[in-house]
Amino acid sequence: MRHLPRKRFGQHFLADKAVVEAIVESIAPLPGDALLEIGPGLGALTAPLLARTGALTVIELDRDLAARLRERAGLTVIEADVLKVDFAALAAHAGQPLRVVGNLPYNISTPILFHLLSAAQVIRDQHFMLQKEVVERMAAAPGSKAYGRLSVMLQWRYEIEPVLAVPPSAFEPPPRVDSAVVRMVPLPAARAGLADAARLGELVAVAFSQRRKLLRHTLGRWLNERGHDGPFDVQRRAEEVPVAEYVALSRALAGP
Repeated sequence: MRHLPRKRFGQHFLADKAVVEAIVESIAPLPGDALLEIGPGLGALTAPLLARTGALTVIELDRDLAARLRERAGLTVIEADVLKVDFAALAAHAGQPLRVVGNLPYNISTPILFHLLSAAQVIRDQHFMLQKEVVERMAAAPGSKAYGRLSVMLQWRYEIEPVLAVPPSAFEPPPRVDSAVVRMVPLPAARAGLADAARLGELVAVAFSQRRKLLRHTLGRWLNERGHDGPFDVQRRAEEVPVAEYVALSRALAGP
């Protein structure tokens, strides 16, 4: 029976074989990899990934699709909301860091990225299909209009590399936006700066809450309320501050 895409799950199924092949080549999966696919859908990526590795774990919320996937040999199917999945536990079970891939539902892609952020220490790499605009924000440099909270929080923890542009015609049904594939490789903890994720997240959210204003109106007040009088130039806008400076400020707030 043909599966009709469900809007509530943000389903757009990848259908272009050339694009699928390009994505698989960029992932370069090998037998023995602890490969985990989020949102396998109709299995466009699942089949070639499984052929390369012999075993694959998939996370699928749609129970009808999950039932279909269970018929395939070599697949471990987790029928669950990805935002509730414990990736650290999956890595512990696998006995090695995870390689996470997927065509993420665009309506919840940012929450998924932030959920995975907390598990970066148990992940080897991530390859995701996302809305092109989101990928541009993830990889944006300071001083650009695309640079924001998402840029800072993800660049703090990952090397981010856009690897492939994908047109709407590659999907069924076609989304109304262009897409792109991004590679995310977690940085070693020492390079990431060992900042507290919650504190850094709060600090960055305050900084970008009114991005047209100078930081003295937002982050400056927030720092004063916390008794911080260390060196940090608040006569700038949030988009002008490099990731490393936000991380350093977060660490300074933790005290000696």
